[in-house]
Amino acid sequence: EYLTSSRLGQGAFHLGVLDAYKNRCAVTGERVRPVLEAAHIKPFSLEGPNIVANGLSLRADVHKLFDRGYVTVGHDYRFHVSSRLKTEFNNGVDYYKYQGEKLLVLPDKGVDKPAREYLEWHNDEVFRA
Repeated sequence: EYLTSSRLGQGAFHLGVLDAYKNRCAVTGERVRPVLEAAHIKPFSLEGPNIVANGLSLRADVHKLFDRGYVTVGHDYRFHVSSRLKTEFNNGVDYYKYQGEKLLVLPDKGVDKPAREYLEWHNDEVFRA
């Protein structure tokens, strides 16, 4: 029962997030649908709700870096890249070009924009500068 209800909620979350971001990556503006993913800011497994305000539409590689704390989004909707990309992989140039930039795409509805509480949680608990 738990797995079924979380999957149902996940599908609606995925569709809602991608729709709110007009099927574009919030960071890069990418429009190729197969590489776009709905990322939870605060994971569902850690009591993050399946609501658009707890989501970002991200290209798959950016989503993986976000989940692993290599990148984040500040409460001002600016993108931040950890120096760990450079120190751990001696790379990251494709991501550093977005450092400090405002997200290219945000939902039109204020209620769907990334909620400050989830962004702050991600910055405090996941992102490692």
